[in-house]
Amino acid sequence: MVRPTRFAFALGCLILGGCATSMPATTMSGVAPASAAQLHDAMRKLWSDHVFWTRLYIVSAAAGDASAQTAANRLLRNQDDIGNAIAPYYGQAAGTRLTGLLKQHILIAVDLVSAAKAGDNAKVADADRRWHANADDIATFLSGANPNWPKATLLSMLNQHLALTTQEATARLQGRWNDDASTFDQIFTQILSMADALTDGIVKQFPGRF
Repeated sequence: MVRPTRFAFALGCLILGGCATSMPATTMSGVAPASAAQLHDAMRKLWSDHVFWTRLYIVSAAAGDASAQTAANRLLRNQDDIGNAIAPYYGQAAGTRLTGLLKQHILIAVDLVSAAKAGDNAKVADADRRWHANADDIATFLSGANPNWPKATLLSMLNQHLALTTQEATARLQGRWNDDASTFDQIFTQILSMADALTDGIVKQFPGRF
C-alpha cells in the first residue's frame, strides 16, 4: 500500500498535543464534560484528530506505504470517539448511529483516494456521489437531534469539508506540495469552526447541563 512521508506539523500535534487543547478523558468514555469550556475543548480535539488522521492516511496512501492501513484504523476509532462524545446528551443509540454514519464517511473517502490514485474516474465519481449522500444523511440526523443545528447549515459545512479534503488529496497525489499544505491550513480552520458550531448547539439545547 502506501509509504507515508511524515507530515511533521500534524504528527507533532498528535504526539505533543500542541495544536489543540487536550480533551478530558471523561469525554472519551461517554461522560459529559462539566462545563461549556470543557465541551468546547473536547469537541475541537475530536475534530482536530479527524482531519489530522485523515491527512496522515492521505499522505501514506499517496506514497504507497503499508502504514496507510494503520492510519485508516486510527481514523475509524476517532469516529467511535465522536459518537461517544454525543451519547451523554442524545443517548447511546444516537451516538452509535452517528459513529456508523461517520465510519461510512471515512470508508468512502478511502475508496475515493484509492480510485483517484488508480486514475479510475468512474470509481472516483461514484465515491464522490456516495460521499455527498452520506453528508446529507449526517446533516439530516444531526439536525433532527438538535434544533440549533439547521440542516442547511450543517450540510454546507460538511460539503465544504468534503471539497477541501478532495482538494488536499488531489494536490498530494499530483505532487503540488504548496497547494497541499495550504489546503490543509484551510481544512484545519474550517473543522474548528464546525466543532464550535456543534458545541454551541449542545450548550443552547441543554443550558442546565453547564
